[in-house]
Amino acid sequence: MNPPDVFDSAARLRAAGLRVTDSRRAVVEALMERPHASAEELFGIVARTIPGTSLQSVYNALGDFVDAGLARRIEPAGRPGLFELRVDDNHHHLICSECGAVQDVDCVVGDAPCLTPSDAHGYAVKAAEVTFWGVCPSCAAAAADEPGDRREATARVPAAS
Repeated sequence: MNPPDVFDSAARLRAAGLRVTDSRRAVVEALMERPHASAEELFGIVARTIPGTSLQSVYNALGDFVDAGLARRIEPAGRPGLFELRVDDNHHHLICSECGAVQDVDCVVGDAPCLTPSDAHGYAVKAAEVTFWGVCPSCAAAAADEPGDRREATARVPAAS
């Protein structure tokens, strides 16, 4: 029997009502290793342990996970969909507009759904999805280290024909 702090992918799949397969286990474990990953990133991780897998197989597993409530898909504007195992807590995300890093943020203020619309138009609001866009500390530090005149010179260099 596993200690309570050890992640058991098979138990998690069964609890979500999903059949346990090697491919699904590998995708769940990849999501544990890399939350907020795209299907393509997860495929790269899964292919290391299951070389015969396909990108379509990873997409199928992720679709099953989302349908079963095991995973959540977030869709940042202009970016590929990202997947995570943190579900049912109405958390939000910070996304770096420079490097694409994603960080979880707990409820903005108060109880879920964290925000109250100015007019709910009769809807019974159950969740709110908020995405904060900004620059992560690493990208901000890198930009601060870059000399200003070098950035200006780079911006003025015409593209080669």
